[in-house]
Parts: sequence; C-alpha cells; structure tokens
Amino acid sequence: MADNELNARQSLPSSNRADDSVPGHWLLARLGKRVLRPGGVELTRTMLARADVSGADVLELAPGLGRTASEIIARRPRSYVGAESDPDAAKLVRRVLAGRGDVRVTDAADTGLPDGSADVVIGEAMLTMQGDAAKHAIVAEAARVLRPRGRYAIHELALTPDDLDDEISTDVRQSLARAIKVNARPLTVAEWSQLLSNHGLAVEHVATAPMALLQPRRVIADEGLFGTLRFAKNLLVNRAARKRVLLMRSTFRKHRERMTAVAIIASKPAGSSP
Repeated sequence: MADNELNARQSLPSSNRADDSVPGHWLLARLGKRVLRPGGVELTRTMLARADVSGADVLELAPGLGRTASEIIARRPRSYVGAESDPDAAKLVRRVLAGRGDVRVTDAADTGLPDGSADVVIGEAMLTMQGDAAKHAIVAEAARVLRPRGRYAIHELALTPDDLDDEISTDVRQSLARAIKVNARPLTVAEWSQLLSNHGLAVEHVATAPMALLQPRRVIADEGLFGTLRFAKNLLVNRAARKRVLLMRSTFRKHRERMTAVAIIASKPAGSSP
C-alpha cells in the first residue's frame, strides 16, 4: 500500500478495524468511495434544494466524510455546524469546511445547541443505523433545535412497499446486518414519515430513488470517472475488501425490489415553541 493511501486510511474512523469486520460504509470510504448515501448525490441535491439551505443556519447530524457538508457550503448558508460523534470523522469534516463552519464532537441526540437555533437540520444515512429508541431521540433533538418554520431533511434507506410483510422486513434487515456489519433498521417510507410526525413535524415533501449504491452507473454518477477508477483499482488489489463489497452488492441486488432510498423534508409548525 502506498504511503499516501496508508495515511488516508489511518485518518478515517475505525482505521484499526480489519477489512472483514469494519462497518460497510467505512470500508467503502477506505476504498475511495466518497458518496455513501443510499440515493446518491442526486437525491442529496434534491433534498438540499427542497430544504432551502441558502442563507440558513444549518445543523448537519453525523456529517461523516463531509461530502454533503461541501454541498451545503456551496449553497452559502448563513452558518454551518456539524454534530459528529467520531473525532476522526470530525477532523475530516473540518478540513472540508476550511474555516467556513464548525464541527462539534457530540452525539446527534444531544448536540448541546440552544433551543430554536437552526433553520435547517440535515441528517443522511444515520437514522437507518439506529434502534427505535435512538431514532426517536435524534428526531426529538432535531425538532428541539429547529426554529418555528424550520426544516428537518433526512435521506435514508427505506423498505418498500409500505405494507411489506413483517417476515420479509426482518429478512431484509438481517441480510443487511450481515453484509454491512451494522445493525441497520430501515423503515418504510410511511414509517419514516410517521416518525417525524410523532415529534410534531409536518411532512412537506417526499422523494425516492433506487437504492443503487454499488451499481456501476450510480458509482460513476456519484464519484466521477477518476473516482470510479480509483475505487475499482483499490478493489482489485484488496482481496478481503473485495469479498466484503461483493457480498454487500449481492445483498443489495437480492433485495432491490424491497429497498429504496428516500428523502423527506418536514417542517416545524409556525406556532411551535422554539
């Protein structure tokens, strides 16, 4: 492994974990993949446009590699704050921001920010990884920090259709957990919407996209030609990582009719307390 590739790997979260046990999203990051959202960069951009981040005070929960942070900054918010629990990830995001925002090392369910301090809260591909109690705690925190008329925008993995049989849902979740080494618990689109509604937020917009994270066409769209070639090269030379990625890809393909990516924008009612 070249020195620059080794240094890049060591700067990522979970750098001490072996390729066969590290969570799937950090494995993909090691291999050079930068867009780790289920609906790709296109759905992220749709979400950000609907959330109207320009000129807004923005809080991003679990910004990870900072890929979406760069998209937010490009839209010129009034301010940007990231809440990232992993110190290594927080360092990566600070590099992306280059002084144009701040990152706190803190939990998404307890940001420490004042009530009513944000116009927009963004969260991507992170609620899926939480159990029910943690999902509710994070959404409650987002609602707390939002100002009246503020928007909470999420981009997550969803199960489909809304009336999917419980047995099938369980099978999909267990397959995902085995493949990505994270206890992923995606909800249906209706359940995601209900989760937001349960915390006093009004769903205003829902958009979906195929869950095609590791399909060649999506990889090229998300990473560009150079990034795709880098990702492919790293896969070819790393047998253990290649085995994991092929398992993830086959799992996604097996359940492609039962999974989708969803972006939801929900607002805090005007009469709500800050």
